[in-house]
Amino acid sequence: MDLDVEALKAKLAALKTEHRDLDDVIARLAERAPFDQLQLQRLKKRKLLLKDQISKIESELLPDIIA
Repeated sequence: MDLDVEALKAKLAALKTEHRDLDDVIARLAERAPFDQLQLQRLKKRKLLLKDQISKIESELLPDIIA
């Protein structure tokens, strides 16, 4: 069980790093005057996918609370 939690935490950290890096790339790409709109859309889509994966893992790591 602890191994699963540690694996999830490691994956979560990697996803957050990739999400942050994509954010930087998107910002730099948007700063340049002639930028590739298609590439920008793909990067944003990947960023949203990462955000969904991050949310899913975070919800798995939180203990279930019975109200």
